Amino acid sequence: MPSFDIVSKVDTQTLDNAINTVNKEITNRYDFKGSHVNIELNKKDLSLAIEVESEMKLDQVIDVLLNRTIKQGLDANIYDLTKAHYQSGKVVKKDITVRNGIKQEDSKKIVKMIKDSGAKVQAAIMDDIVRVTGKKRDDLQEVIQLLRTGNLNIPLQYVNMKD
Repeated sequence: MPSFDIVSKVDTQTLDNAINTVNKEITNRYDFKGSHVNIELNKKDLSLAIEVESEMKLDQVIDVLLNRTIKQGLDANIYDLTKAHYQSGKVVKKDITVRNGIKQEDSKKIVKMIKDSGAKVQAAIMDDIVRVTGKKRDDLQEVIQLLRTGNLNIPLQYVNMKD
């Protein structure tokens, strides 16, 4: 029986390249000359720490970050931007976590979406992977299309396709 896995993995090297490109672009921009901007990637727990002088510059840095991430071939949804920024002395700080792996509640949403679609497939949750099996490859491709058009706000990859 054909099957495939739904995963949400982030290539840390590509992410590191995107952050380095953002740092280079920010240092070369005229509106950031002489400004305090610090962007650090913690590879261990996959989080970003951004430190800038004002909220306006923070918005610009996040915009550049999202653009460079997309140009590196990563999904912009890998960043969890829901945490609010905070003032720390003269600088504005923002901590951004990078989503890596599918959380249990997101897995349940994916399985529910597949079951509600009426596709003739079975979906099973295996840690941070959702395995989808079906009798026909076309059914599996319908599920992939369904998840791509569904607004889940999770970066998903479809790997390990077997016949």
